[in-house]
Amino acid sequence: MKVLIPIKRVIDYTVKIRVRPDKKGVDKKAVKMSMNPFCEIAVEEAIRMKEAKIASELVAVTIGPTKCNEQLRTAMAMGIDRAIHIKTADALETDIHLQPLAVSRILAQIVQKETPQLVLLGKQSIDDDSNQVAQMLAGRLRWPQATFASSITVADDKAEVLREVDGGAQRVSVSLPAVISTDLRLNEPRFATLQNIMKARKKPIEEIAVDELGINIEPTLEYLEIVDPPVRKGGVFVDSVQELFDKMKQHECL
Repeated sequence: MKVLIPIKRVIDYTVKIRVRPDKKGVDKKAVKMSMNPFCEIAVEEAIRMKEAKIASELVAVTIGPTKCNEQLRTAMAMGIDRAIHIKTADALETDIHLQPLAVSRILAQIVQKETPQLVLLGKQSIDDDSNQVAQMLAGRLRWPQATFASSITVADDKAEVLREVDGGAQRVSVSLPAVISTDLRLNEPRFATLQNIMKARKKPIEEIAVDELGINIEPTLEYLEIVDPPVRKGGVFVDSVQELFDKMKQHECL
């Protein structure tokens, strides 16, 4: 079984985000960039499938500027077999200009080219938090989908997925080929060893210019303004339970 794993380059989750003065995006100059955490989980799960002899080939794909190949090499250092880079202009901001509709169109073409039995991807990226690509891709391919997976079991051309939903969990079974998106509790990604990192640097990456695909990637959604969240006010100490109740009533908490 071939598995296709789309991944995305994002600002590292440990970085304190700064909004640009023009309020049209966030400052990405001199900040650490990493693989999207949900994508790392998808990569780890695909590798575990191969280790369990369920998957035979793992192919990672990313869309974006030249530097995105760093995340592809990280995926190969973890254990991915091959990598495909859909190259865009270096000035393109993937969190602003590359939106889920365009990503689903591109991935649909890659699926037609690679013919995987499973597309395994993170449920969302931590930069735009759209949570739309998996659903759009499944609809475009007319494949079954299982989102927010916290457990995946593949057997007899079917995947049984435990989904995290509001108020509990839901177990579903989908026929392959299918699209599955991963949630946080699915696994804990491994660290790539130094030896594998050095090997990954020498592995070839297939590059395809986005223009060659003939797909319109113009954004359909305009970001009018991006602002910092409001600063939280400091808490206060109270001297008694009665004072606590009085303050809660004052703020209409009771």
